[in-house]
Amino acid sequence: MVARMELRKLLEAVARGAVSPDAALERLDGTAELDLGFSRLDLGRERRCGIPEVIFCAGKTPAQIAGIAGRMHEAGVNVFGTRLAPADWPAVSAALPAGPVYHEAARCLTWDVAPLPPARGRVAVVSAGTADQPVAEEAALTAERMGARVDRVFDVGVAGLHRLARRIETLRAARALVVVAGMEGALPSVVGGLVAAPVIAVPTSVGYGANLGGLTALLAMLNSCVPGITVVNIDNGFGAGVAAALINGAGGGLTRV
Repeated sequence: MVARMELRKLLEAVARGAVSPDAALERLDGTAELDLGFSRLDLGRERRCGIPEVIFCAGKTPAQIAGIAGRMHEAGVNVFGTRLAPADWPAVSAALPAGPVYHEAARCLTWDVAPLPPARGRVAVVSAGTADQPVAEEAALTAERMGARVDRVFDVGVAGLHRLARRIETLRAARALVVVAGMEGALPSVVGGLVAAPVIAVPTSVGYGANLGGLTALLAMLNSCVPGITVVNIDNGFGAGVAAALINGAGGGLTRV
């Protein structure tokens, strides 16, 4: 059964003409899908799981991205695309009507039909260095779209721990934390020793040669001696943001096409 809030948003969208009755019926069918030839959109995912589709833009052409986004929007599904390269955005934007927004810091596309969930709870997204911020912003935007209130605590890596110490109260107020770090990947262990909430560690591919494209940070986080730390894959800000929002209890979710 569609969650009561999701059903209300869908009916309101039909009432104001943003979604056609036929598109609404497709949304209510748990097996509904759209075959675009190069992609099969699962329109019933939100009904079955409370998790609408999200476009993973890397590896797709601008025409494919625009095609998927357009059909999702027509079906009344809020559009969220991750890993959209800045160089591809102009072509994607030109192929769509006015409305889509490009979040350059997060490399994400949004185009909403229905209101997002109201912000509640608290998630902290922490990054070690400025070069880690694209991944951190992807996590923060994802959690916000799932209804989490997000605090960004950026550029507080272990090379200057006094920066982190000044934000301890913000970290301890969070229900879940996403901690993003490259290089040697030490920051999640430090944060995990200071807070009671779950920590989701995100290794990034940022670092010199021995960082091995993020493998060094990944192994360091997996080997953390601090209990309560969970590790996602290299550069996976999206996955970390989803996990943090679910822990936060914001409701809803996102799964990529």
